[in-house]
Amino acid sequence: MDNLINETIGSYNLYVNKVPAGAEYIANSLREDRETDALQAIKDFSEGVLWLSEVSELLKSNGVTANLNMEKIQEFLIEINNGLEKQDYVLVADMFEYEIAPFFEQVEVIKGFDN
Repeated sequence: MDNLINETIGSYNLYVNKVPAGAEYIANSLREDRETDALQAIKDFSEGVLWLSEVSELLKSNGVTANLNMEKIQEFLIEINNGLEKQDYVLVADMFEYEIAPFFEQVEVIKGFDN
């Protein structure tokens, strides 16, 4: 079981570390009028943070603490959705670059049982 938990922690950490670059990609795609690419990446981001939430709960039930502020992520998702509904791509791009990327840069990696 410890090995499975450590693998899950590794996947969690890998994903969290990739989010800032993904956020920059989304911001740049929106600014360069590549809406299709940006919208697909936003969909992937939304699915990814849902996965992070589920993994955080799973790890928590196994005694591993993931210090991920899911309330803040939920706020981001609501703001993104509102911006997309208004087609305010500048707002959404700014959110990814100036709020979401820095937020995920500050997320601490989880130490595994063998670390």
